[in-house]
Amino acid sequence: MSRSGKALAAAFAGTVIIAAGIGMAGLASAQQPAPQPSAAPAPAPAPARAGLGREAHPDEVAAWSIAVRPDGQGLPPGRGTVKQGEELYQTQCAVCHGEFGEGAGRWPVLAGGRGTLTGEGPEKTVGSFWPYLSTVFDYVRRTMPYGNARSLSDDDVYALTAYLLHLNDVVPETFELTRENFAGVRLPNAEGFFDDDRQTSERQFWGREPCMSNCRSTPARVTGRARVIDVTPEGSTGPRIE
Repeated sequence: MSRSGKALAAAFAGTVIIAAGIGMAGLASAQQPAPQPSAAPAPAPAPARAGLGREAHPDEVAAWSIAVRPDGQGLPPGRGTVKQGEELYQTQCAVCHGEFGEGAGRWPVLAGGRGTLTGEGPEKTVGSFWPYLSTVFDYVRRTMPYGNARSLSDDDVYALTAYLLHLNDVVPETFELTRENFAGVRLPNAEGFFDDDRQTSERQFWGREPCMSNCRSTPARVTGRARVIDVTPEGSTGPRIE
């Protein structure tokens, strides 16, 4: 065979081998099973339970789910007059808060204080500071009288709330508070509260890094002590609650 014939035969043999290799690879590929979609991960095991107590019954939850919103949502049915509230107040509240809401000893003051919030001695009462009537109703209903919480009926709470409004010159002596007219009563300081906007309004005062040491140019000094300026009631002077 000539040299050119040998070269042509070698090239032909190489082509056959390559083609056969491709065919075998394709055959092997065709015989492999198609890939299956991955299975979903197994759900996480439920946390172990301590086995203590039991779930609350619906009526038990309802007994304490008593929050009242500023728009009146959550208010129970009921009504109470200023006159009824005055009688309740004198027997249930005056021992701590004074006959006219002025506070007994160092116990909280409930009435008065109009115009004092910007002064040196602000008096934060229902009439001078509290923004919503629902705060009064909810707090009295949930926690008062001190030491005997949840002993008042809903009508009692309406009446006491009406009397506190009267003590703060918000309603007349003939007023009756009900669930229907509750949301229409506005306290004097309702406009004194607003959303906290310091993230935007005070951003210009923020530094990149907060100061954590040696932040004052002069040493700090004590200007007064609680015991000296008498801001804490003495334990033995408070009224006794029987």
